[in-house]
Amino acid sequence: MELFTDVFLDAAIDCIKMLPFLFLAFFLLEALEHRVSGKMNDFLARSGGLGPFVGSVLGFVPQCGFSIMASDFYAAGVISMGTLLAVYLSTSDEALVILMTEPEHFSDIGVLLIAKILIGTIGGYLVYMLERRGILGRKMKSKTPADLCGEETKGETDADIHSHPDEPAWKYIVWPAFNHTKEVFFYLFIFSFVIGFVMEAFGEEAISRIFLDGSIFQPLLASIIGLIPNCAASVMLTRLYLDGVLSFGSAIAGLASSAGLGLLVLFRVNKDMKENLTVLGLLVTIAFVSGIILQFIL
Repeated sequence: MELFTDVFLDAAIDCIKMLPFLFLAFFLLEALEHRVSGKMNDFLARSGGLGPFVGSVLGFVPQCGFSIMASDFYAAGVISMGTLLAVYLSTSDEALVILMTEPEHFSDIGVLLIAKILIGTIGGYLVYMLERRGILGRKMKSKTPADLCGEETKGETDADIHSHPDEPAWKYIVWPAFNHTKEVFFYLFIFSFVIGFVMEAFGEEAISRIFLDGSIFQPLLASIIGLIPNCAASVMLTRLYLDGVLSFGSAIAGLASSAGLGLLVLFRVNKDMKENLTVLGLLVTIAFVSGIILQFIL
């Protein structure tokens, strides 16, 4: 019982210390999303052959709606499969925010962003080339974001649609930031407690064995964990990396396959199940291979 209490208190204190930084980070990110998400979506839809590069660069901006919008665009034939995968692979997430609260890991932030942009760009263009040869994907349609909004929004810009001019700021910035902070705090506390308890009760070797420490299959396990369609996956992967359970390459593999709700939306809005499963398989494969390469390099 004493062990349980000690680990519980340690996890609670560590997570509570992070709360102000978490809220500030999510507040700034919500403000950024509110300000530029419409322009980013429009830019992505018009990117053409530059799609995989544009998607990977825009994807690393931490906004949870971007992978969802990319899924909608792909289902409507606005972007290619290569561009969609570039967005998924580079999509930034709670890992960035958690790393920001750990001063000793600030250097990891730049490496994480560069790695995810490179993985998204290279992986996206490999798939795009297969599409050009007719091996993957389908013929693109000439649609823009305005076409997806319906006739009632014709004449409005994307910025107008996202501006919420008559609503107070707390509704579309403060409240979402609070909810996001609350959700990440919950998962962060749960995973910190569980990992701490297992380490204290059974030793670091036990949890290392569970997560295949030193094995070539650890990046594969991480990339499968990354498919969990909410912030729990990225929180868990980041916590495992910070506690030394996952290698940096494995953490990158998991975070690369972590497309948030994007995959869930893709399976809901795109009727071609074969295409959806192809995207899923390519996402895991590219993330896994990238993780192995980074594991050897780093």
